[in-house]
Amino acid sequence: MLFRSALFGLGALVRQRMNLSNEARPYIFDLRDATNETVHLAVLDRAEILYVYDLESTQAIRMSANLGARKPALCTAEGLAILAFQPEALVDQLLREGFRKRTPKTDTDAATLRTRLADVRKHGFAREDEQSELGMRSIAAPVRDSTGQVIGAVGMAGPLQRLSDDTLTKLAPLVVNTANAISLRLGYKAAAHY
Repeated sequence: MLFRSALFGLGALVRQRMNLSNEARPYIFDLRDATNETVHLAVLDRAEILYVYDLESTQAIRMSANLGARKPALCTAEGLAILAFQPEALVDQLLREGFRKRTPKTDTDAATLRTRLADVRKHGFAREDEQSELGMRSIAAPVRDSTGQVIGAVGMAGPLQRLSDDTLTKLAPLVVNTANAISLRLGYKAAAHY
């Protein structure tokens, strides 16, 4: 019986990821076409993100992440965009467990990471500056399901030379709008603000 329950849970997780990937596909293509930078779709799997979609830039110098590749959630824009909206107990556990630095710029200080998660909640997107890969920057925004739960993140990444602070500021609304469009497609209804 326990085995059957575990299989059912695994099947539900696979269906959720496939549904997210399928529904996000046209929006991912639109974002890549608008920015000509690599666009990712990722989900959280314990302390890591798992890339469920990767659409590479057509430019010679670009970031890529193989489908199914994993990275520590706390050092990626996609991971921060998801973790900012997870239960505090999960974030506390991940911060206690810690993780290995991926680059000399990787933030591992718990207080700094908590501040970064608060910034994501405030601004609606996460930013990563060479914490995961040297020479690469990215921004990501959370994707919500029909219940409002954050189930993934859409991110855009590219080389430091092309993604200046000004460029990231201009592109952030495109990433946020893409994440919001995917969320709406998944049935999310944002609360009205008056």
